[in-house]
This record gives sequence, C-alpha cells and structure tokens, in this order.
Amino acid sequence: MSGAKVYQSAPEALAGLLHDGMSVMSGGFGVCGLPENLILALRDSGVRALTVISNNAGVDDFGLGLLLKTRQIARMISSYVGENREFERQYLAGELEIEFNPQGTLAERIRAGGAGIWGFYTRTGAGTSVAEGKETREVGGETYVLETGLTAELALVKAWRGDSEGNLVYRRTARNFNPVMAAAARVTVAEVEELVPVGGLDPDQVHTPGIYVQRILQGRDYVKPIERRTVRGRSDALVP
Repeated sequence: MSGAKVYQSAPEALAGLLHDGMSVMSGGFGVCGLPENLILALRDSGVRALTVISNNAGVDDFGLGLLLKTRQIARMISSYVGENREFERQYLAGELEIEFNPQGTLAERIRAGGAGIWGFYTRTGAGTSVAEGKETREVGGETYVLETGLTAELALVKAWRGDSEGNLVYRRTARNFNPVMAAAARVTVAEVEELVPVGGLDPDQVHTPGIYVQRILQGRDYVKPIERRTVRGRSDALVP
C-alpha cells in the first residue's frame, strides 16, 4: 500500500529520526500492545543514551528489555519494573537512572503533554518520596503535588488496524498508553497489524486521528507473549 506516510519496514520508518541522547516514548503495558518491530529496529540502529518514557520495560528478552540488554537506555521515566530482572539489576547497581511515577500520574503527565498543558496538581504522592523536590499546594485542607506534562522527540506506538493516513484503531487492553503517547511526541511512528486504504476504517471507531501520526507501517511476525502465566491446580478449584 502506498501513501506519503506509509513505510515498508520499521528501519525505513525510523530512518533520519534517531540520534544519541534522544527521548522516546514507547507504548504498551507489560508485554501487551508493544511496538515490537519498531523496538527491534531501534535496537539494531545502535542509537544510545536514550531517555525512554514507558510504563515499564517489557521483560528481560522482549520489548524494551532488549534495549536494556544492549545498554542503549540511560534513563527511564516509568512506573513499574517488577517483571524485568535486568531493569532491576541496572537500577540497583546505579547503572540506570530512573524517574518513578505512580501509574496514573505517568498517564496523566503524558496526556497533559499532548494537550499542551504544562503542569497539574494531584493528591497522588503527597507526603511520600514522590513529592520530594516538587512544589506542593494546600487546597481545601489537602496537599497537592505539582506534576509537569511529558513530551518526547519520538513516540513508537502499536495499533490493531490503521489506514494510510495514520488513523489508528487499538484492540481491547492493547490501547493502554498508546493513544496518549501518539499525541505527545514531535514525531509519532505507528506499526499496525493490518494496514487498510483510506475509508477502510469506521470513523466512529478511530482512537488516534491520523493528524498525530507522521509514519506508519504494517508490522510482521508478532509474538504476543504472556507476561506471567498463572494457573490453578485441580485440587484448588472451586467446588459448586
């Protein structure tokens, strides 16, 4: 499929956008809704000293965990590290700088950045280490913490379907951080499982309008692993 925004591969879609020390938002939650092809292309590009904004860093051998293994990430702005041993190891060893955020605060900081909102006050984190070094304000007897909006030079997002103009539809929980990140970066590159011509999407179902997306490609070879498989033995099953 042709179009000014359509690229044939992830390396082509990232060409001319990357440089050492840049800021990158990467969509996904755990291992759900990750831009798998774009992360691989980012790794293979060799770009280094990245500041990556993401809820977490995938797992050790998948998603952003691949970039941690190659030591391409210098700083993470994130919420959760519990499923990635290398993430934990680098942090505790002082090899990786991390700015932790409560999960809802991280999502709102990104949304605010995309909406052009410099900052906002929230009760979340007041009185804890989250508030250290930040401005606070008393309102109605409650303490609120000033948080700033987040933007990035580049956002990498994953959608279920998209058209050649960059309109995106996400599927179920794979929507997660992808829509807010798509709106909060100078350049957004999207990969989709199915790329359709303009008119192939129901306009009422579009989650991210194409105005936010500068480049798009159809991904391939998706793995879609399960982050943690939890099963219950027969002896533990509920008996009606």
